[in-house]
Amino acid sequence: MSDTLRLRCLFAFLMSLLMTLLMSAWVTWLNIGLHADFLPRWRHAFFAAWPVAFCAVMLFAPRVQLMSRSIVSRLARRP
Repeated sequence: MSDTLRLRCLFAFLMSLLMTLLMSAWVTWLNIGLHADFLPRWRHAFFAAWPVAFCAVMLFAPRVQLMSRSIVSRLARRP
């Protein structure tokens, strides 16, 4: 495995982990509040969402990075 692919996989793993932890907790809290069953519901939401988030980051991160570079370069050229 090349270093580039290894970096891409690690980035996708960490980014999807962090975003899924935060967003599943936030949405679970918004939907049910801080009840006794919060942690089991959060855990269920996390494990359901993390594989999807990982695949999404693997698929879309390179394109989003290119789009971001394009936008930044356009903004840098503006007077």
